[in-house]
Amino acid sequence: MLARAEELLNWTGQLKGCRCRGLVWLSGTSDACRREALALWQGVDWHRALWVAPQRPSRVPESQWIPAGKARTRLGGEQDLVVFDAVSAEAGFDPDAFGALSGTLRSGGLMVLMTPADWGARPDADYRRLAEHPWSADELSCRYLARLAGLLAEAPDIARWEAGQPPVTPSFSAAARHDATPPPADTACLTRDQADAVTRLVSLRRRRPLVITADRGRGKTAALGIACARLLARGVAEVLVTAPRAAAVAGLFERLAALCPQGERQGQQFTLGEGRVSFVAPDELQARVERGEAGGAGRWLLVDEAAAIPAGLLGDWLEAFPRIAFATTVHGYEGAGRGFALRFRERLDRQTPAWRECHLAAPVRWAPGDPLEALTARLLMLDAEPEDVRPGPLQWRHESRHALSRHEPRLRAIFGLLVQAHYRTTPADLRRLLDAPHSRVVSLSHDTSGPPGVAAVAITSDEGGCDAELAERVARGERRPRGHLLAQSLAAHAGEREALTASLRRIVRIAVAEACRRQSLGARLVDEEAREAGEAGMDLLGASFGAEPGLLAFWQSRGFRVVRLGMTRETATGEHALMMVRPLSATGDALVSRLTRRFRRQLPGLLAFELAELEPQLVLALLAEASTEGQPAELSDEDRRDLEDVAHGQRDPSLVRPAMQALVASVAPTGQGDHELAILAAWAFQGRGDAWLARRLSLSGARQVAAWRRATLAAWLP
Repeated sequence: MLARAEELLNWTGQLKGCRCRGLVWLSGTSDACRREALALWQGVDWHRALWVAPQRPSRVPESQWIPAGKARTRLGGEQDLVVFDAVSAEAGFDPDAFGALSGTLRSGGLMVLMTPADWGARPDADYRRLAEHPWSADELSCRYLARLAGLLAEAPDIARWEAGQPPVTPSFSAAARHDATPPPADTACLTRDQADAVTRLVSLRRRRPLVITADRGRGKTAALGIACARLLARGVAEVLVTAPRAAAVAGLFERLAALCPQGERQGQQFTLGEGRVSFVAPDELQARVERGEAGGAGRWLLVDEAAAIPAGLLGDWLEAFPRIAFATTVHGYEGAGRGFALRFRERLDRQTPAWRECHLAAPVRWAPGDPLEALTARLLMLDAEPEDVRPGPLQWRHESRHALSRHEPRLRAIFGLLVQAHYRTTPADLRRLLDAPHSRVVSLSHDTSGPPGVAAVAITSDEGGCDAELAERVARGERRPRGHLLAQSLAAHAGEREALTASLRRIVRIAVAEACRRQSLGARLVDEEAREAGEAGMDLLGASFGAEPGLLAFWQSRGFRVVRLGMTRETATGEHALMMVRPLSATGDALVSRLTRRFRRQLPGLLAFELAELEPQLVLALLAEASTEGQPAELSDEDRRDLEDVAHGQRDPSLVRPAMQALVASVAPTGQGDHELAILAAWAFQGRGDAWLARRLSLSGARQVAAWRRATLAAWLP
């Protein structure tokens, strides 16, 4: 057994000489794989090793073991050996964990993937996360695992190791290369790309934001940390840092602490003298910006993994912070930098046309052409991008998931489209696409005689159909079965039991190729789904997404109605979840009628309390829909007299707030998009104070705000 480990240790030496990393595919029974991996683990004094499994083997120290669900806690660190258990009875292959940890391996490192000998023949334990009620994991398909096993069987640059047999290592001459690029002049940096990024960061000028893009392992986050150290040394009082999660910037704080040993780190804040660098989650940062507590002259903001943050929030921060940088991974588990660039470039051009771009191409932890990087990208489709779509008629088709799992080019085209269009697409979404129960994939594409040519794609999931007893327990907060996101939310939060007993098809994702946008392809997909779902006997077609006026308008145009708005912002996105449905049957009509009536009644109270910081344009859009649905009565003579007293006199507007609310609600359908009407709605329904109004309207104080309110009210009085 030790001799077999020695063979791999010799291969490790070759890898290290080429500044590369390698994958060892260890297959067999759980006990046999564990014995072989432990022999390798103990065969050398690894500098940093990590065992990933549900339970810790007795001979592995506590500090060197994590379950797959904790993989993100090791981001920013480095490993020489990672043993990934996908063979034990309670283990499984977690795509996101594998993708995250593969990037922590440095040159000469090994990723040992332990799987059953017949991997892909049945679902593993990690499929429990896909098993929505009433499915169990062993009832699901395992196309995703079969695809992985097939790709590994064909991979030329991996070591294959059948437990109990000698490992077979590949010839490595093709991948062997030395990076001849001279080191950067900046000794704190590892590559010239990284040094260039640091130089650009510390010399940021007002209203000239910097966008940094990089593949994984290029030292992007470390560059942010080096820049923070330089800024503190220069006397900058405060630098705010944000990212979808605190773990994403662990490397920033580690680099900052290494360069500033005299500083002090407390949690997610680092202090050096009078200066400090602080991490703020996106939802909290947005709340501070809206309250006027963040941003302003001389303020700095660094946004890491910007692809995973909605463009609307990034745009707000772009306005608030004169010096700002956005860094994002182009291909990675945190989100799609390409999609970010496509969505956000237009806004950058409009708001800050002098913005600059910087790309980090040279890897830091390994050499260019590293075989593990290429293999991981292929397995997880981290580098998937949509194909060019030629002109011509497009056909709607229901994609066979079985066929997709065996047709890599078409699967890459579809998944690449999702990656480009959606900032939250992760490696695990590919498994969900292929194996989640009740899921469907539909597309608009050319015929199959040529390249895939996928112009648009939609992913749907069927929900509901539960028995009345379960629906009752969900509504009372006693049960939370897995899955059924929209139906369960309407039962648990809106109190509508029938949302779970009825049948509902949720549109999970829609993606349209960049070259094919503004051709109504998204609308065509939605309408086709409505037709298909109706013919299948479904009661509702639904969608859930981050609340944003443009998206709300799109779904309204397809006959969807708002039935629920989340009361808190999602931490990672800073947005409220908005749920909309379209009735497809008589049962659906009655259900939607009850849900919309309930939402109309709730909305004014929610805006005054739980949703008091909701974006004004969204407030106006929601009021417009509620007014259209409820057909509000005309203003009474008493309301009109009260409003005229404010508009043309000196009456205190707070004392006629109900009349102000009635006016705003009545004109909201025709005033959508009007900035000043939205601000007036924020005052009338959300209790926004004069100081907030002054900031939003660029007015000097309460006197000017009062004059603005009278003038705006007069303009909208019928």
